[in-house]
Amino acid sequence: MPSRHNRQRSISLPVTLSSVAVALALAMLAGWTFLIVRNRDLTDSIVSNTWLLIAGIASLVIIITVLVLFLIFLIREIREVRRQTGFIDSVTHELKSPLAALKLCLETLAREGLPDDRREQLRHMMIDDVERLSVFIDRVLAATRVGQEQVHRQVNEVVLAALCRRCVELVIRRHKLPEGTVEIAVDPAMVMVTDEVALATVLENLLDNAVKYSNPPVSVRVSASEAKGRLFIDVVDSGIGIDRGQLKRIFDRFYRAPGQQVRERRGTGLGLYVVSALVRSLGGKVEAHSDGAGQGTTMRVSLPRTRRL
Repeated sequence: MPSRHNRQRSISLPVTLSSVAVALALAMLAGWTFLIVRNRDLTDSIVSNTWLLIAGIASLVIIITVLVLFLIFLIREIREVRRQTGFIDSVTHELKSPLAALKLCLETLAREGLPDDRREQLRHMMIDDVERLSVFIDRVLAATRVGQEQVHRQVNEVVLAALCRRCVELVIRRHKLPEGTVEIAVDPAMVMVTDEVALATVLENLLDNAVKYSNPPVSVRVSASEAKGRLFIDVVDSGIGIDRGQLKRIFDRFYRAPGQQVRERRGTGLGLYVVSALVRSLGGKVEAHSDGAGQGTTMRVSLPRTRRL
């Protein structure tokens, strides 16, 4: 496998060449114009062939435009390739870690004379690893589905407080957090008509992110409000925060914000992409708010109270 240095060098070469080509084209256009303006005799001879002058300038403008568009396209493709490479690295790590743990547990269980309490402990560890793999695969599949054609959604009445409670219990159990880590401030009488499965996926992903990107002691709050026929769900944490320049990009597929604290945590860059796509399919939008690193994050989901499909 080529080294990181070699990959960066191969990527920078076409960008450098394109930039040089654009600079040369601009220099030719500027030099040509300057030469014509300063050399009156040359100008007089060219005036009689105005169409040639116009054609030359138009050709240079077209060349510059094509080069600029090519450069923009190239940079976008390079960023997408880097995101996909990061995704593959994350997937590899996410799969190898629990599989290695499962293998170790199975090898340990094969030993003779292993105490029953130790066997039970290993069994629980294996269940946790299988659950982790299952959740990871479900998220990858969800990210694949949301990029395809619109699926038919089953709409029904949803008691928001009850749904939040189920999602919170699931996330707390998965991360082995104490009760009360996630506060629920939702009116028990608040009801909306929407796709319960999709909304549960959205809440679970947001809660999972809030917990994952928080340092101990974890503190997360889920609240809901309504105004003008719309319902607003806020998931607020006191975690590592997000730089303001990254607030919109975090919803891109495969994208993970730069920084050591983000890299230290497992992730594929798909969770918030899935959230954004599902919320749009439900007729709403999701926004991220943060005052910067170490200032926590608020994820706000805005949805119509009634969703008709």
